[in-house]
Amino acid sequence: MSDQLVVLQQEDGLAIVIFKNPPRGYLNQAQVSELAVHLDTIEQDDNIRAVIFTGGVPGVFIRHYDVGEIQAASDAVQKSGLDAAGLMEAGKRDNPISHLFDRVDRLHKPTIAAINGFCQGGGFEFALCCDIRIAERGDYRIGLPETNIGIFPGAGGTQRLPRVIGEAKALELILRGKTLSPEEAAELGMVHHLADGTALELAVEIAADFKSKPARALADAKALVKSATITPLSDGCAKERGLFSALLLEDEEASRLMAEFMAGGEDINT
Repeated sequence: MSDQLVVLQQEDGLAIVIFKNPPRGYLNQAQVSELAVHLDTIEQDDNIRAVIFTGGVPGVFIRHYDVGEIQAASDAVQKSGLDAAGLMEAGKRDNPISHLFDRVDRLHKPTIAAINGFCQGGGFEFALCCDIRIAERGDYRIGLPETNIGIFPGAGGTQRLPRVIGEAKALELILRGKTLSPEEAAELGMVHHLADGTALELAVEIAADFKSKPARALADAKALVKSATITPLSDGCAKERGLFSALLLEDEEASRLMAEFMAGGEDINT
């Protein structure tokens, strides 16, 4: 439908999610609600092996979160009657945006952000939830500029960016409200790959790797790596051993692939 703000396309084991909110390409609450419905479909469809997110407005991935909606939230906070302590307590609970972003972060299928234009503020916070970030070359900016308008990243940016590029660089970028070109972002490690063609083309190429691998192995590996920075090493290794043993017990595809490996000359490289 032409009035959809988020479009889901499925092809050859891939889900391609396209953000559409012309003319500026902001993220807003309506898109959050639409994407939540699409995530339900993606989670429940075993034929979908990987998910690619990309922008549908020319030159834009997600420009940033709609500042008008943030201003409305500010008005609501002012009228809520809560003091600072009450707001801190409320912050421990999900809101629709943080819940959606956490769902993407924890999705049991590999996710790729195919960044094809402006990706700032809430847009980059969304991209940080994806497992792999690809940026195509172009005249646009990537980063978290919120301090330039008197706020700071409020949808996970202060927590996820340091885990990606380290505290020192993340702190400088966030405090200065500095955004980067795609080339600069790749050099700093904010994106994994810089595409010479389109970001979507490279994302589809990378996603093909996931289609040939058992879904359970990918899901368990992803969950373990995602929790590694917040889990004591001994606890993480214990969970890894348990999940590894459970996979050997229960996953017939893993048993088949290991048998083929042993019978075929033991070449594990791809």
